[in-house]
Amino acid sequence: MRLLSLARRLYNSRPVTFKHIIGYQHPTLVAAQPQLRRHFFVAFRQPSVRHCSTIPPKPPFFSSSNSTSYEIISFDKCVDTLREKSYIDVREFVGIVRKASDFGSGDEAMLFLDECGVKPNKDLVFLVIWELREQWKLAYLLFKWGEKCKCLSENTWCLMIWILGNHGKFSTAWSLIRDLIQMSTNIQEAVLIMIDRYAAANNAGKAIQTFQTLEKFSMSPDQRTFLTFLNILCKHGFIEEAEEFMLINKKLFPLEIDGFNVILNGWCNIVVDIFEAKRIWREMSKCCIETNGTSYAHMISCFSKVRNLFDSLRLYDEMQKRGWIPGLEVYNSLIYVLTCENCVKEALKIIDKVKHMGLRPDSSTYNLMIHPLCESSKLDEARSILALMEEDNISPTIETYHAFLASASLEGTVEILNTMRKAGVGPNRETFLLILDRFMKLKEPENALKIWVEMKQYEVVPKSAHYSLLVGGLLECRLFSKAREMYAEMQSNEIDDPGLRKLLQPTGPRGQGDVKNPELTKKGRLVKHGGHKAIALPFIGSSTSEMTSMGHGSYQ
Repeated sequence: MRLLSLARRLYNSRPVTFKHIIGYQHPTLVAAQPQLRRHFFVAFRQPSVRHCSTIPPKPPFFSSSNSTSYEIISFDKCVDTLREKSYIDVREFVGIVRKASDFGSGDEAMLFLDECGVKPNKDLVFLVIWELREQWKLAYLLFKWGEKCKCLSENTWCLMIWILGNHGKFSTAWSLIRDLIQMSTNIQEAVLIMIDRYAAANNAGKAIQTFQTLEKFSMSPDQRTFLTFLNILCKHGFIEEAEEFMLINKKLFPLEIDGFNVILNGWCNIVVDIFEAKRIWREMSKCCIETNGTSYAHMISCFSKVRNLFDSLRLYDEMQKRGWIPGLEVYNSLIYVLTCENCVKEALKIIDKVKHMGLRPDSSTYNLMIHPLCESSKLDEARSILALMEEDNISPTIETYHAFLASASLEGTVEILNTMRKAGVGPNRETFLLILDRFMKLKEPENALKIWVEMKQYEVVPKSAHYSLLVGGLLECRLFSKAREMYAEMQSNEIDDPGLRKLLQPTGPRGQGDVKNPELTKKGRLVKHGGHKAIALPFIGSSTSEMTSMGHGSYQ
């Protein structure tokens, strides 16, 4: 009750002391300031206009305590492990495989690989297929060569199925599963990968049908496989379908807390729907399922993401009273919501409490403070937290730099990009999407174009999303000639966007477009089209352009 009354007072006065929760004092942020002069962020220039809307309001730093227990194989981790112990020149062999694509037939390509002088092994084949994952035909050629040489591990089969699923080649992927069946190999992991790829392709029906095929293969799924299946559906946004499937199949898989927690995690941490999360909490009570520490962790995470400090602290208090020991993910959630509510000192005290308990704060802990501070343009405080992060020997991650990029000027942006490269944490395609989006929203297309040049210097190959964002932004800024130039470059790289193509269609009086669909206009103004804003171009004449109480039963 002391915690609840304290949380209530928070809405009436600032600052709030949390002495009964956190009995530790932290050095003030002011004390940390002298050390910041040597920090690389001191040199960043701050723009006259601060705009942080490019950073998502719900940061991706939260961890979920149970979702990772029901994940399919992580190919990234497999690759990292193999690279650590492998001294094979993967890039050289990738180049050889790409040369094989010049041959007219698969037999000739296979013969070329036989005679290339490279002695294959399981690790090499896996790593090269991973490098070729964006070119499924080449990856499949190497896979068949590896099969011929008997150099395929079980993970390589799964990886090839995953790649084929990414490219929508499900029939070919199923042929590999049939081959595994004939080899009397356990196909459970392969089927789960197929389910994951169907769900990623927005086909929940096929994903559910695929799960049901396990019984046809005389493989009755156990409880963990069932929970992994539910988690896959939730991960890709099919939470309602997962819940319905769980309830319909309660005779085969009795309702238990773990299943409900998977669904709760979906509403709390994937789509962040507090109303649905409360409904699931009530359903658990109706089904006589007692909540556990994981349930509380999910709900506290959800409340913190919607910046509801009162309910976050109330649930934390209730969780402890019921004997559940909070883990780091719970404290991270509290740190985030406290920072959002301008209680930075209290958030730092929680970090001290975490250390005293023997838990080690991670990069997410500090990122969850840096992110809202940058979002609120409190850059000095954000830099102070970054300094404390490095004092704890925790290296900044790509998310850390992304947070600072949201408020950096052009010069500061370039400096951050250089720092990221030196630190070995990017920049990547997402980094440049964030930067381009920000400068376009600030109506600074000249800075966006300069960043476009920088992107190529960092060897980041632009994808469709980058071109669409840039060309759409240039059109919105009425830089039609430059927009056409960038669109031509986009097409030369075999990338196209039907929405942009229609916007740039040379059929109007000045060749800027054509309006034939009156539904695209509303009161003389054009509505959004596709993933970028539609705009009206200048015309001579009358024509217009198409440019486009958290206990059980508390929430009644």
